[in-house]
Amino acid sequence: MDRKRELTSVDLAALEGELAAYEGAAVDKVYLYPERDLLRFRMRHYDHGRVELLVEVGAEKWLSVVDPDHLPEAPERPPNFAMMLRNRLRGAELRSVEQFEFDRILELTFERDEERTTVVAELFGDGNVAVLDATGEVVDCLETVRLKSRTVAPGTPYEFPSARFNPLTVDFAGFEARMRQSDADVVRTLATQLNFGGLYGEELCTRAGVDYNVAIEAVTDDQLAALYGAVERLADRLSAGDLDPRVYYEDGDPDEAARDLSEDGDGPPGRRVDVTPVALAEYDHRHSEPFDSFPAALDDYFTFASDEADDGEGSDVRERPDFESQIETKERIIAQQEGAIEEFEQQAAAEREKAEALYANYDLVDEVISTVREARGAGHGWDDIADRFETGKERGIDAAEAIVGVDGSEGTVTVALDDHDVTVAVEDGVEKNADRLYREAKRIEEKKAGAQEAIEETRAELAAVQRRREQWEAGGPDEEDEQEEEAEVDWLTRESVPVRSSEEWYEQFRWFHTSDGFLVIGGRDADGNEAIVEKYMDRGDRFFHTQAHGGPATVLKATGPSESYDESIEIPERSVEEAAQFAVSYSSVWKDGRYAADVYEVAPDQVTKTPESGEYLEKGGFAVRGDRTYHRNTEVGVAVGIACEPETRVLGGPPAPVAKQAETTIEVEPGRYAQNDIAKRLYREFKERFRDETFVRKVASPDLIQEFLPPGGSRTVED
Repeated sequence: MDRKRELTSVDLAALEGELAAYEGAAVDKVYLYPERDLLRFRMRHYDHGRVELLVEVGAEKWLSVVDPDHLPEAPERPPNFAMMLRNRLRGAELRSVEQFEFDRILELTFERDEERTTVVAELFGDGNVAVLDATGEVVDCLETVRLKSRTVAPGTPYEFPSARFNPLTVDFAGFEARMRQSDADVVRTLATQLNFGGLYGEELCTRAGVDYNVAIEAVTDDQLAALYGAVERLADRLSAGDLDPRVYYEDGDPDEAARDLSEDGDGPPGRRVDVTPVALAEYDHRHSEPFDSFPAALDDYFTFASDEADDGEGSDVRERPDFESQIETKERIIAQQEGAIEEFEQQAAAEREKAEALYANYDLVDEVISTVREARGAGHGWDDIADRFETGKERGIDAAEAIVGVDGSEGTVTVALDDHDVTVAVEDGVEKNADRLYREAKRIEEKKAGAQEAIEETRAELAAVQRRREQWEAGGPDEEDEQEEEAEVDWLTRESVPVRSSEEWYEQFRWFHTSDGFLVIGGRDADGNEAIVEKYMDRGDRFFHTQAHGGPATVLKATGPSESYDESIEIPERSVEEAAQFAVSYSSVWKDGRYAADVYEVAPDQVTKTPESGEYLEKGGFAVRGDRTYHRNTEVGVAVGIACEPETRVLGGPPAPVAKQAETTIEVEPGRYAQNDIAKRLYREFKERFRDETFVRKVASPDLIQEFLPPGGSRTVED
């Protein structure tokens, strides 16, 4: 597990209340450690005495009051930014500490006489610290930011990012609406749509007793209520300061860890991997240390976790890996997978038994369906139908006695058949309802097959760890060390390819990286074109579009979303040509079966959403003013590949850069196969190329491959 390097929104919500205890502290001096983007505020407080507040926005992003013994040595010469802060804040008192909405932003407000200064710590993205005057204007900042969405620069009003949805203050109606509008599963919705992040998304599911992977459309009202209750309880604890701060260590049996501590007193086993304001059920398997306050826990974590990470660098001493912990983790995963397989078997068997019960009681079920249909046709409401069934029960009517429930919102009736309660859709006949149950049983069995493949993979990983332990104890080389020493890894022949991935902001669009490393994005539809032109196109970028109507708004990015444009940046001609090829390949040119077309290139300030008098721009459309640079007869060309390092993912775009970045690629050209069909063909081909077929299924399903295919028909170049 990678250790935590940034505070979450939940962390800041807890920290806001904890740091309120230091309000009134007067600033003595401010230090800046440029190599770490670390600010240190040395203060004095009437009750607490010396107070040292650190704000780090570099590779690690955190903020807390720390023990003076944990401070880095003061820099010899203070940078200008530190001198500016000293001049503004010497003698000023800390008046408030506030989190901005539910974002990873903390505002520290200081007052001296009539002067107010706010220090805004941005603990997201590339990190930043902005110093504001009483009017909200930026006095200075560590990094100047000029984005389409916001600007942070000296002499300009400070602009916060767009406010994030705050799940800690929403009522149930708002929570339900936010959840229901998602098309993902429960845990992803909590993580992204409600801004909890992955860890707290899983934690809330666990606390509510709701399966992570339930699709939102399948979530019941009771489950939503349970999830909201878990959110409410977390929000109440944070606002009341009812915390249980913990520092967590790498995987290990908590009881065994406790015995280790009591026997030798050398401290907890392993390294620190996370710090949280409350104890987490998701970390029950980890050893943890409690702290009296969240700032104290943060101090311990970010002070000593950094030391642990640095201890091994440059050392010639080869420490013994914790094979026992790895083996225990694999064995625990196998036990969980075996339990899942058993549960899938039971679920599939139950669905089949329900289908067989429908046929065994065909006449009864058919009578129930017919009765409801006739009543609905006569204008009776669902409540009236339920009442009629109750009356029928009193009269001893068999069909009525079998009714367990009526759900008008779903148009279903639940019938007690043999040992099962079977829900049938009234609009379908007995055969269709039975067929639906058989299909569900088959779907569950497919999940079981996937779980069986996963357990075999885990068993192989367990065997590999056990072999490495035996080799270590015999004094031989470790397999992993040998692999790391290889110049290149042949991922195609590896029995197991580790999955490593992250989500990036540009994945909402079509995208690729050029051979020179520049990002190119293109719209998938009218909404995407609008967003690219209005929000993501900046000074220094290049805009491309086909001369033919119908194509993505394509932008070759000169800088990242949090970087300032540097006029010295030169985009190589190779990257420009690749961006032009991308623009023509994902346009109507491909769909029309053509192999080349003209593409034009302009600067961002030539592209506008404002039409001239008498003009009309459709959604996703734009107007281009001034001279254009044309790329004549630009050939279409797309390759789809699978990358294995540094991350595992599908890649797609012009063949040259994709071939450079992927482990293996397949080129396509305009052809007769629909997107869905060619995606399946590519998927099957990739599965044949990789020894680890389960890896291909995880990272390159037909749906993921299809995202990188042009609109219209295609075929492989070899066909």
